[in-house]
Amino acid sequence: MITGCYIAFEGAEGSGKSSQVARLAAELDAVAARETGGTDIGQRIREILHDTTVTNLSYRAEALLTAADRAQHLDQIVSPALRSGRHVVSDRSVYSSLAYQGYGRELPVEQVRQINEWTVDGRWPDLVILLDVRPELLAERMRGRHLDRFERESAGFHERVLYGFHAMAANDPARWVVVDGNGNPDLVFTAVRSAVRERLGL
Repeated sequence: MITGCYIAFEGAEGSGKSSQVARLAAELDAVAARETGGTDIGQRIREILHDTTVTNLSYRAEALLTAADRAQHLDQIVSPALRSGRHVVSDRSVYSSLAYQGYGRELPVEQVRQINEWTVDGRWPDLVILLDVRPELLAERMRGRHLDRFERESAGFHERVLYGFHAMAANDPARWVVVDGNGNPDLVFTAVRSAVRERLGL
């Protein structure tokens, strides 16, 4: 059975994922998707997760809410598209849970992985593109922006998240590719397009 390819973009807040997802999806005539909030049900979950007035959400509850969003996202959008032969390009994926709730929140990473292995029913992305951007440029991009609950987290939290992304990329080089996201968006997209062509033949 012919199935599409599942491509996910990961990276820090302000790394430029959304614009690159849109460009690549248009280039490949793929389904553009996002976590969290990529479905109507997921949007309601996202409102809780990103609401700055939510100050007492336990880290385990946060991990389970992101997993619930993902289960709906996979069942409603990603899996049907892949089965129909269409490619999917997603802004974030299961790896964000490992980075944010595992490394960032310092929950046991293997436990977060086990929860999400069941959530995605074994369907992990075929290719993960990590947009690597200098911290000072990230800070400049975020300046003046209305920050959500995650974006307002401490520098230490975001450092752990970034460390997690890089650790996962280093441990699984066949699935991950790190792209320099510091330059002009057109140059970044050229690097992204080259990586997708080289890794997946698309």
